Amino acid sequence: MTDPGPRTRRQDPERRERIIAACLDVIAESGVAGTSHRRVAAAADVPLGSMTYHFSGMDELLREAFGRFSAAMAGYFEQRMAEVRDRDQAKLELVSLIAAGDSYSRRDLVITHELYTLAAREPAFRELTNAWMARSRTALERHFDPATARMLDALIEGLTIHRALDTEPQDRTIVTAAIDRITQGPTG
Repeated sequence: MTDPGPRTRRQDPERRERIIAACLDVIAESGVAGTSHRRVAAAADVPLGSMTYHFSGMDELLREAFGRFSAAMAGYFEQRMAEVRDRDQAKLELVSLIAAGDSYSRRDLVITHELYTLAAREPAFRELTNAWMARSRTALERHFDPATARMLDALIEGLTIHRALDTEPQDRTIVTAAIDRITQGPTG
């Protein structure tokens, strides 16, 4: 019997990234509770052993996946706010993001809600949501004072949740009025 020599390891430099992307797909389809190593490995088309090779456990994989997701969403929002020239244009952009649903696909909404639910229970995931909110507020502060930016951030999140759950589309007039009320400041 001849020795076949050393076994060459299959090169797959993008495997870890595929696993992370597949994890988000599984979360969008089955929720965090339905996400398992087996499901993610199947979705990523990798051997089950790859899961433990690349990640110490499901918590690490979820943190990595949600970290990538929240960073991408924050980056998208930062880009949109960086493209506007002034406060009035920023207000119009916010109406568009909220009422037209430009900021989230249905998949993104599901993943966001799964992250919120997990963050409500697990401090490590709360760090991700806090970092996301901080980036959003910083982007808003390009055009609004810090207190107004915080209120607008909460409005965006709240109305986005309503949009995800409501059976009726957002009314642009109501969204515009809400943004106007927050941005006009205190009344005497």
